[in-house]
Amino acid sequence: MVLTALEFLGLVAFAASGALAAVRARLDVFGVIVVGLTTALGGGIIRDVLLGIHPPTTFSNWPYLAVCAATALIVFAFHPQVARLRRAVLLADALGLGVFATAGTTIALNAGATAYAACLIGMTSGIGGGALRDLLLREIPLVLRREIYAVAALAGAVLVAIGHALPLPSAAVTVVAAAVVVTIRLVALWRHWNAPVARPGDTDPL
Repeated sequence: MVLTALEFLGLVAFAASGALAAVRARLDVFGVIVVGLTTALGGGIIRDVLLGIHPPTTFSNWPYLAVCAATALIVFAFHPQVARLRRAVLLADALGLGVFATAGTTIALNAGATAYAACLIGMTSGIGGGALRDLLLREIPLVLRREIYAVAALAGAVLVAIGHALPLPSAAVTVVAAAVVVTIRLVALWRHWNAPVARPGDTDPL
């Protein structure tokens, strides 16, 4: 029940972040809903496709679509008020990242994937929706430009894989790993940690 609640919280956060980005890009209401749905559900769909789960879980559970679409509509209607809740949205986004990355790794391991593949699939589950959002809005994905995001998701995925190999109780490992992801993400935001980028003089012009 706790993991399910966290998963829906993550869906709401991802849908809200996608919808807000679409509002800033001045898309119409349909575009806002599409981008919100893609941001929230894209990572899980990619995970299921990689694991050969057809149809993807999202299409078999209508509450996922309903919650994300409703969130996008609320953001469209009240976007000035939602935009003021930036810290709350970032916290919920971090929770969603932790839950999706660790749950995705667990699902991959249970489906018979190797630890290496499961970690990559789990990381993709966490960051995939945001990357698709940025591509739809014709931007370089945020995860490729700055901020400690994918690294946090990968750290949680690795912890799940280690716990699975030992073996340790799956639920406890997932919760602890998700907490680690959230902690890394929030500390990175607080301390303004970013991955290093090449300086202008480090590369030759084409």
